[in-house]
Amino acid sequence: MYSSDIGSLPARIETDIIRSGARKANSLLPFLGVNNEDYVDFEEAVVSSFIDKLNVGVDIPNYPQFRDMNEMYFELMDGIERFDGALHVVNGIRAKSGAAIPETEALRREAREIKSSSGRDRVRIKVCVTGPYTLASFFQFKTPGLYLELAEALADILEASLFSNGSAEISHLSVDEPVLGFMNDPLLDYGSDGREALRKAWDKVLYVAKSHSVNTSMHLHDTSENLFWDAEYLDVVASHVGDPLYSQESVKERLEETDKRLWAAIGVTQFDTLIENYYKAQGFTGNIPEKIGEVWTGIRKATIDPYLFLEDTGLMRKRLDGVSDFFGSERIAYVSPECGLNSFPEYGVAMECLERASGVVADYQSGKNG
Repeated sequence: MYSSDIGSLPARIETDIIRSGARKANSLLPFLGVNNEDYVDFEEAVVSSFIDKLNVGVDIPNYPQFRDMNEMYFELMDGIERFDGALHVVNGIRAKSGAAIPETEALRREAREIKSSSGRDRVRIKVCVTGPYTLASFFQFKTPGLYLELAEALADILEASLFSNGSAEISHLSVDEPVLGFMNDPLLDYGSDGREALRKAWDKVLYVAKSHSVNTSMHLHDTSENLFWDAEYLDVVASHVGDPLYSQESVKERLEETDKRLWAAIGVTQFDTLIENYYKAQGFTGNIPEKIGEVWTGIRKATIDPYLFLEDTGLMRKRLDGVSDFFGSERIAYVSPECGLNSFPEYGVAMECLERASGVVADYQSGKNG
């Protein structure tokens, strides 16, 4: 059982600078000293935040994600154009030549410094890629072939991004599919070509990781669509706090049948929900949306402390114990807050959340081994 995280954080520099720097990452310009200020700022933001994740105790941190999880992958692909607000395929989707994930490239280049700064014997990195189903949702016309084209491009990008050197290695891949299960999709009807194409698309991406001895997971926001169980190269399944995945007997059976494990979500990460939960616990019965708006105004004016709304370690430990008692600790591979922390008001608040969650895992492991 390892502590990890889903990826995103509040940015400490302008997002336009981050986007600009990331776009230059796969060119030679920064390394020739040509107009490289944005790239330097981008790399520093990624590397310093990754070190911060390590230093608050995260065992296998995701690369710090400051960019839109969809656009950052579309930018690495050719054959896509936007018309009237929707994406269209033009002459086939493919990865740009040699395109790697800019965030992982920054970590690779600075691996020795990261190892030195964190004091780790070896730094392990989690990489997330946005899944083909979620990326396909941005296209005007979805077909079974679209899933496979996107997966082929993602597989090539991932192949160019994976690395292992003397200081660090990418040891985990998460395929993120937040759109899956939220609507009835005829393309995923049982026995349909679309359903089989999506399964093959997932395995195409997951196989790249498995071929490099990298563990795999799928991060979902809803598990009502159960196709993920059929993904051959998927090791671990993750969802959100309160999802039936963490409380159903049928899940025990599927874990045994498929030899998969769970990613335990132990912390709520939508900050509006944290505010709502806090006031409901205090017995508040007024207008919740209005109260949330008042809190955000207070946070911006520095009259309300955002740390007040963070969940405590006791609640996180209770959730971890619940999943562990129900499934057995041997079925829990990773533990983290349920999703990324980009909705948090401040960087420091997000890091405190990660520190609390990671501390819960360390204490659990300590008690188990003690």
